[in-house]
Amino acid sequence: MIKILLSGAAGRMGRAVASLAADREDTVIVGGIDPVGGNADFPIVAKPELWSGECDAVVDFSNASGIYDLLDWCVKNRVPAVISTTGMDEAALEAIKKASREIAIFRSANMSLGVSLLKDLAARAAKLLGEDFDVEIIERHHNRKLDAPSGTALILADAIAAQREESRYVYDRHSVRRARESSEIGIHSVRGGTIIGEHEVLFAGANERISLSHSAESREVFAAGALHAAAFIVGREPGLYNMDDLVASL
Repeated sequence: MIKILLSGAAGRMGRAVASLAADREDTVIVGGIDPVGGNADFPIVAKPELWSGECDAVVDFSNASGIYDLLDWCVKNRVPAVISTTGMDEAALEAIKKASREIAIFRSANMSLGVSLLKDLAARAAKLLGEDFDVEIIERHHNRKLDAPSGTALILADAIAAQREESRYVYDRHSVRRARESSEIGIHSVRGGTIIGEHEVLFAGANERISLSHSAESREVFAAGALHAAAFIVGREPGLYNMDDLVASL
């Protein structure tokens, strides 16, 4: 039984992880971290340093601003972490990389196995289609999502860019009046209603279009992936792991 400390326990994703973990026989949420508190079947503390119980791994679906305290606690207590929080800046990403030299860290902006497949398909399409096809990425999320573009959109863009000789991300076209350049990867964000998460990669060529897409119909998709990641990361050597490593282990 894997004992999990859940960071962001009072949030939407935290509640989804707790609900799914309760239905599994191999995981148990022993405690939570959330500055706003909350009601749950396990104790919730406001900050990592206030947790004094045992745990095998941390699963984080919180706010990017809290990553430093969480990493410090994990390193100090030698606890591996699954980092699912998005909206990280370069300083936060560097802090994660530094911590991974001492503990095992699993980081992914999207915990869905389906999105991992979408990334691989998009990379393969970019390699086969080459520069003759324009690439646009459209992501759609609920109206309370704070960061844009989504971390998943950037994962897809990075996978495509790795297959092209030259790539430049374009987030906003309204301020520039000029023809589109072939090196551009357009990234567009839609925010509205209660959309869980939708990502589409459009390859537009001469007289033909190819569209690859993924739609999450429940937050359980990401919760399940995070719990799989927690099971994967426990007992691993220090290092930075991701969905590619998890998929390869299945």
